[in-house]
Amino acid sequence: MSTPQSGGARWLAVADKATLALATLAGIGLLILVGLVAVGVVLRYVFARPIVGINEIVQMVSVAVVMLALPWSTSQGVHVRADVLDEAIGPYGRLLGDILSRALSIAVLAILTQRAWVKMLDTLAYGDASNMLGLPIWPLHALLALGVAVTIPILALQILSALADHFKVLK
Repeated sequence: MSTPQSGGARWLAVADKATLALATLAGIGLLILVGLVAVGVVLRYVFARPIVGINEIVQMVSVAVVMLALPWSTSQGVHVRADVLDEAIGPYGRLLGDILSRALSIAVLAILTQRAWVKMLDTLAYGDASNMLGLPIWPLHALLALGVAVTIPILALQILSALADHFKVLK
């Protein structure tokens, strides 16, 4: 029998499942990308029959892979980071650095979300498409907006978690 979860724990569980679902889609996209490139190389260099427009497909799938994986990698803290000054700045400096970096990230990602959304609407309205294959461009902007929009609340939760952990330590 499961134990009842608090409201905050429920939201975190939902966020974990949502980011994992997006990361799973990113992983599937990456597998497709690897397979496509492998087939493209064999066709080009063994059979002299390159896949027309493969560069466009690789670019588009790459955007999807990165943007769909961003929320999960942020929630799991698996981004590359350099802890050069951690010892020198102490726990208060680390807390301040963590809060400031996440707050700046939220601000930049909010602007990026808004710009990607506007660009998506523009490309949808004008029917913009890729040059070689004529693939619609608006889904790329939609994926960009989705990835960064889902990352924003994760960063906000991380700020709240850092503050809660810090003040729990002070008690």
